[in-house]
Amino acid sequence: MSALLKQFCVFQDWNLTWYTPHPDLTQCFQHTVLVWLPCLYLWLGAPFYLVYRRFRDHGRISVSALCGAKTVSQKGNDKTASSAGTVCTHLRGYSSDPLLCPQVLAVCIVHVERMKGCRSSAFLFLFWALAFVCSLVPLRGHVQGFSGDAPRFLAFFTCFSLQLAQLVLSCFADQRPATLRPACNPCPVEDASFLSKILFWWFSGLVTQGFRSPLKAEDLWSLREEDTSEKIIRDLVREWTTLKHLARCVPRQDKCESPPRALSYRITEQTQLLLKLRQEQGSGLLLLRTLAKTFGPCFLTGTLCLIVQDAFMFSIPQVLSLLLGFVRDEDAPLWKGHLFAVTLFLLSCLQSLFNHQYMYTCFTVGMRVKTAIMGLIYRKTLIINSAARRACTVGEIVNLVSADTQKLMDFVVYFNAVWLAPIEIGLCLFFLWQRLGPSALAGIATVILIFPLNGLIAKMRSKLQVQMKYMDGRIKLMNEILNGIKILKFYAWEKAFQEKVLAYREEELKALKKSQILYSISIASFNSSTFLIAFAMFGVYVLTDEKNVLDAQKVFVSMALINILKTPLSQLPFAMSSTICFQHTFAFPLDGTSVVIKNGTFSWSRDGPPCLKRVNVEVPHGSVVAVVGHVGSGKSSLLSAMLGETEKRSGHVTVKGSVAYVPQQAWIQNTTLRENIVFGQERRESWYHRVLEACALLPDLDVLPGGDATEIGEKGLNLSGGQKQRVSLARAVYRTADVYLLDDPLSAVDPHVGQHIFHKVIGPKGILRDKTRVLVTHALSFLPQVDLILVMVDGEITETGSYAELLGRQGAFADFVKTFAGNERRESITFRGERSRSLLQKKEGPYRQGEGHSRDNCTNQSGCAITYTFNREGAKHKNQGFRTVGVKLDMYVEYFRTIGPALIVPIIFLYAFQQAASLGYNYWLRLWADDPVVNGTQTDADAKLAVFCALGFAQGSAIFGTTVAISLGGIMASRHLHLDLLNNVLRSPMQFFERTPSGNLLNCFSKEVDAIDCMIPEGFKMMLGYVFKMLEVATIVLMASPLAGFVILPLTLFYTFIQSFYVATSCQLRRLESVSRSPIYTHFNETVQGASVIRAFRVQPRFILQANSRVDHNQTAYFPRFVATRWLAVNLEFLGNVLVLAAAIFSVTGRATLSPGIVGLAVSHSLQVTGILSWIVRAWTDVENNIVSVERVKEYSETPKEAAWTTENRPLPSAWPQTGTIEFQEYGLQYRKGLDWALKEITLSVQEREKVGIVGRTGAGKSSLALGIFRILEAAKGKISIDGIDIAEVGLQDLRSRVTIIPQDPVLFSGSLRMSLDPFDSYSDEEVWRALELAHLKSFVSGLPDKLQHECSEGGENLSLGQRQLVCLARALLRKTKVLVLDEATAAVDLETDNLIQSTIRTQFEECTVLTIAHRLNTIMDYTRVIVMDRGYITEMDSPGNLITKRGHFYRMCVEAGLV
Repeated sequence: MSALLKQFCVFQDWNLTWYTPHPDLTQCFQHTVLVWLPCLYLWLGAPFYLVYRRFRDHGRISVSALCGAKTVSQKGNDKTASSAGTVCTHLRGYSSDPLLCPQVLAVCIVHVERMKGCRSSAFLFLFWALAFVCSLVPLRGHVQGFSGDAPRFLAFFTCFSLQLAQLVLSCFADQRPATLRPACNPCPVEDASFLSKILFWWFSGLVTQGFRSPLKAEDLWSLREEDTSEKIIRDLVREWTTLKHLARCVPRQDKCESPPRALSYRITEQTQLLLKLRQEQGSGLLLLRTLAKTFGPCFLTGTLCLIVQDAFMFSIPQVLSLLLGFVRDEDAPLWKGHLFAVTLFLLSCLQSLFNHQYMYTCFTVGMRVKTAIMGLIYRKTLIINSAARRACTVGEIVNLVSADTQKLMDFVVYFNAVWLAPIEIGLCLFFLWQRLGPSALAGIATVILIFPLNGLIAKMRSKLQVQMKYMDGRIKLMNEILNGIKILKFYAWEKAFQEKVLAYREEELKALKKSQILYSISIASFNSSTFLIAFAMFGVYVLTDEKNVLDAQKVFVSMALINILKTPLSQLPFAMSSTICFQHTFAFPLDGTSVVIKNGTFSWSRDGPPCLKRVNVEVPHGSVVAVVGHVGSGKSSLLSAMLGETEKRSGHVTVKGSVAYVPQQAWIQNTTLRENIVFGQERRESWYHRVLEACALLPDLDVLPGGDATEIGEKGLNLSGGQKQRVSLARAVYRTADVYLLDDPLSAVDPHVGQHIFHKVIGPKGILRDKTRVLVTHALSFLPQVDLILVMVDGEITETGSYAELLGRQGAFADFVKTFAGNERRESITFRGERSRSLLQKKEGPYRQGEGHSRDNCTNQSGCAITYTFNREGAKHKNQGFRTVGVKLDMYVEYFRTIGPALIVPIIFLYAFQQAASLGYNYWLRLWADDPVVNGTQTDADAKLAVFCALGFAQGSAIFGTTVAISLGGIMASRHLHLDLLNNVLRSPMQFFERTPSGNLLNCFSKEVDAIDCMIPEGFKMMLGYVFKMLEVATIVLMASPLAGFVILPLTLFYTFIQSFYVATSCQLRRLESVSRSPIYTHFNETVQGASVIRAFRVQPRFILQANSRVDHNQTAYFPRFVATRWLAVNLEFLGNVLVLAAAIFSVTGRATLSPGIVGLAVSHSLQVTGILSWIVRAWTDVENNIVSVERVKEYSETPKEAAWTTENRPLPSAWPQTGTIEFQEYGLQYRKGLDWALKEITLSVQEREKVGIVGRTGAGKSSLALGIFRILEAAKGKISIDGIDIAEVGLQDLRSRVTIIPQDPVLFSGSLRMSLDPFDSYSDEEVWRALELAHLKSFVSGLPDKLQHECSEGGENLSLGQRQLVCLARALLRKTKVLVLDEATAAVDLETDNLIQSTIRTQFEECTVLTIAHRLNTIMDYTRVIVMDRGYITEMDSPGNLITKRGHFYRMCVEAGLV
């Protein structure tokens, strides 16, 4: 080909092109290469591009002005070129055949793109850009050599103008296809042109908006379809199914069991796929393969950008070498220097563009991986069984979702370093060999030493990942504390649990400290690697042969290559360590369970003892079956077995039809009352009102502020226990299922309400009369009306039959009925009244209901900046009060104050010393490079090498010192801030916990504390390091050319301008992302707690959609966050590249006065500016973003606090209270100022050893008295005195530790059973066993393998509800104070055990003053006095006999209960 060209023209003439002061290209080159290059690109690329477009159909775009302009200009270009003939051959296809003309092909491609919905064509943009560049040389020739040929000149410029017009038109995007409807506030990247995408200009609108005014959630763009949870999970499940199908095709010896039929009918298809994970060995690898297959194509696109970026990166040192050669060659024409300078600038710009396209792609893939992993984890929570639930608690799940998914995103970013870093290192060493010969092997040896060091450090740090274990333990414990905060306050256990949390925290910080010291060694070795490699290579080079001299080219090209070498060396440790979190994520258990009964044996875990044995049950369709038995006999376990919530050991069960389930402890969602009942089903008004009436909820709607539209707080915090249970029952009834499993729903309601519910709902004439009902109950009065009774003893069904049949057999059941029926008479056996009221229960009428649950009436009492609102998704969030200018300066002052000036001053000094040493050894290299060569050698090479060595090691030592000092300072600040946070939360009143979702607090203790632990110190390390490095570069550039100051000054101003835009917007996006993250944790928490209900109702798909919605809402803020970083980097690196251009141009123009050494030093350092500028702002923004965590932690110090725990100035007598007399003096109580009074003018005197019962309807104010005694709520007026001492003058811990309550909610904590009884270890084992014996738990605990050390699961879920209430009784027996308050303490125990407990209370607390809040009136009939309350007043007060004689309110209650 070249020989053929030479026959017609001179293809290349170096004397014309290179060795001349006026360079030009030959006419032959211009008319061949410059013409054919864009045409070949178009012709060769078009087939592939058209095939690609065939599979990317987004709908047809209507003919628009832009499309018409492109078509007209292309046709005009073609006609102009044709009419000009050979005059414009450089702008045509150089053929008379119009089909080969590129303009014709371009027109065809434009119309294909229009039909396929392509709004901006990267393919055509690159074609026109290439054609434009190739036309610049002929343009120069026509301008300089105008010969008077006007037609030729006019034709060329017409063609060139049309070509330029095409390039400009390609910079704009067309309209959306008609079939693609615009979303609400669509992401502008979908409508951006190719040029806008690569430069991230499409993001500028949001940056400007964020700078001008605070961003709001509605300002954020909608997610693109490919970024939504639904699309990502759907694609992931499809790939997962394919891989599982391929796995099944492989012959296996052990066939995996298919999911049991009874279970599969209840589990969604997606959940079934996840359930099969536990049947696959190495499921982590399978998940990784699935992720790779799903997101691989997008990730490979980014990888291609990275490879191209590397090509440009390695080209820069070669051009730098040419530039230094030009400076040294005094005879070289000036245009070559300008060419090298411009080439350096262009290569730097292209490197930046491709690098940030790679980072953008990685973060996009990382975001999608995060969405996928969070979706998978959520689906796992829907299939997790009881054993796995105990193994992985809510706290661990929250930590997994919050911390580890972020580290998975880091894994995506650094994954390419695993294979690309060694290649980059090899290329660096290859080019170094070219410069320094075999001496480069010394650099290889240094790299080989650095590699194992970093590998060893990474391995040692991975062993220190016990930090994760301690963090998981701390978050798990905090979750339990937040769930059981009322119990902690009742028992004054805050200090004990605070010490446990701090013990976890100290271990966590110890591991973090060791890890940070190791990391500091790694950072020091990395930052010193430039010096170490240079020292090794230069030392060997000059010492092996005195003829080896170091000139500017060798030194500074080598230094540029070594700086490139630092990137892969730094990424490898991150890439290796990021796999740790991958393993941690895959450690999340994947367990399901099957539903099987018939000769069934079940246990709560695979290795645990059976909880049900030899179970055989046949429930006829449409019948009502009662399950009765003692506490712990297995009643609830039987229902769990029917639901598939237990581990099947043997047997089989079939559950036909749909199931509705009412758990023993009502599960209430954080949404409206109506939505809690309807539960995602279609609203049927007539049926809805029938359900409300049957479940006795209509009277409650009258007192709720919003009726059935009232928002219910987390865990039903603004409902009483009875209301929660009735809502739970109404949810099941509204469902109209085939089978109803009812776990003792009547124990939490008043007697008359229970009677109403049984007759209207459950009984033979209830609205469920045609349904199958399985009812767990302790009631005897309803048993004659059921079709079948199952009597359970120790996990076995000992008797079955109707009520009459069982009585006729004269067995254990008959004896039981005869013993207790006479005492209990009718309804009183069943109805235990409103137990399990949450603190706010006491809704005591409408006043409590109004508190804080309307959207407008929920403000902080102290008037601080924090407000709380419910959103429509049912989550409550803090309204963060966004500020455009970032966080307050106070937060930095607070953070630095916790570190202390004793550490801050040395840190600044060490950074200054470190950078001075760096400047010193770089400038020393410049002096060495400019040292004259005498007789082929340089003098005093040894001394120069020694000085270089000393300066380098001084820098390395300072780097290690600074990183260690900042890490230690960060740990000091983190310890102090976490302690403050813990103290502030534990000292907050109950109203704070009622208003603040646990998800917000858990987020603060996990994500925010993790940011303070790690992210803030890392941000300061980076920011200070790069700021001082930038000062060094500016100093060097100004030393080389003072004129550069005229460039640096405007660049600095422009830099400040861009930075102000970015920081303002980025901080607001960080806050929005943080606020939208809490609902995810709250929803996860809510789902785990209600998983059995969700599975029973088969509503997993709806909850999955809700989880997807919350994740997507969070990603709408996260996506612009990382795009903002790319927008910043592209803009700032362009400024840095301008500085490179300026340094190079000034070096070229001033080469007569500048030495090669100073030029090499200035240009090589200016090449680092592109990264330094971006990292300064990114580090500063990271600090700004993460200092928000300090702000959020400190916000809790501004919330109202309880009274002092102790009063040092008024010490109590050690034996107080001695008598237990209680006196109320005109006592009044409000749940909140402005609301009605919960208690009004209560005047009451309770004498020593007196037993007082407190009764009344729901909302009468009974439990408010208990809250007042324990000062859970402070008196609004009047006072309460115990033994003559006003309790308002007693410290809260002193008061609560000397008064005992057996609360409604039997809360246990994970850990040993002994810890739940005695967290302070104040009592001996003998005393504990004695308390257990009196609480009738000794036989049960003695039968446990670990006895007192038996491990309780989170919330005590591995004990029955009745057993948990007996543990609470044992706590009271241990403390045995002079004042005892019983708040329906025996609600969930059987009648026989209840009788024993009442006997124990009468004997063991005979010397105590006892206040009993009762709904089972028979338990207080022998009390000294009974107080009847109504609407906050005491309406009656006398002995039970006298009150019955008076025939008042108490008499009517006794009549309803069958006692009179």
